[in-house]
Amino acid sequence: MEAVAFLCLAAAVLGWGFLWVWDSWERMKGQKPAGLPGDGSRTLLVIAHPDDEAMFFAPTVLGLARLRHRLSLLCFSAGNYYNQGEIRKKELLQSCDVLGIPPSSIMIIDNRDFPDDPGVQWDTEHVASTLLQHIEVNSINLVVTFDAGGVSGHSNHVALYAAVRTLHSEGKLPKGCSVLTLQSVNVLRKYISLLDLPFTLLQTRDVLFMLTSKEVAQAKKAMSCHRSQLLWFRRLYVLFSRGRERARATSRGAERERETQNLKQAPGSVSPEPNAGLKPMNHQIMT
Repeated sequence: MEAVAFLCLAAAVLGWGFLWVWDSWERMKGQKPAGLPGDGSRTLLVIAHPDDEAMFFAPTVLGLARLRHRLSLLCFSAGNYYNQGEIRKKELLQSCDVLGIPPSSIMIIDNRDFPDDPGVQWDTEHVASTLLQHIEVNSINLVVTFDAGGVSGHSNHVALYAAVRTLHSEGKLPKGCSVLTLQSVNVLRKYISLLDLPFTLLQTRDVLFMLTSKEVAQAKKAMSCHRSQLLWFRRLYVLFSRGRERARATSRGAERERETQNLKQAPGSVSPEPNAGLKPMNHQIMT
């Protein structure tokens, strides 16, 4: 009798949990993320290597495109670690075409200053000055890049965050220019697919992008353009990854942070901590 009662209770809890997740998902799909620049904003995706845009940022790119942002991309290397630079450049252009970023809005930096090499530390000031010049010339309103963990821990990814962090902390970002950075998570949460959704919904964030089944297919198609990089472990990543990264955002001159979904506000001062002054953003692939 006790076993039956326990099973009934467990079923009720699971049923409630499922309904709560489903209700949250349905409500959030129709919400426009708060705290982001509006329609027509110039958004710059900053990546280290060709395939970063599809493997890590596809939900964000597609979500921003849905919001009618004018997307451009700055890639700091040609991905020439295995002498495949020319091939990977072409693959990047093909992937961006799938994601809706036109060739005229793509810049690939291919020089010795920024080699595709996890063993090489890119010069932070050099990356920062190159990025700032691109932001100013193109009147960028929003920058999207990696966080301090670089998602995969790659030193080239981390170098981009260090550069953005430097520009922000030194007050060099143009007024009104915001930044979103993907937040790295542990390996377990990275590969549990939709099982991670309850954890996502329970956490505070500023932006949550959820993809339709059509957009999921679009994201996978973009990744498939990188044929030279589709090794077995990357195929497993595409298959099992939860397709979600949390991120943070900051806007120079903003006096308060605003968390989307619940619209709570809190002071947004900048302090010495690595992620101070930045806001969270999530994106989730949903089928």
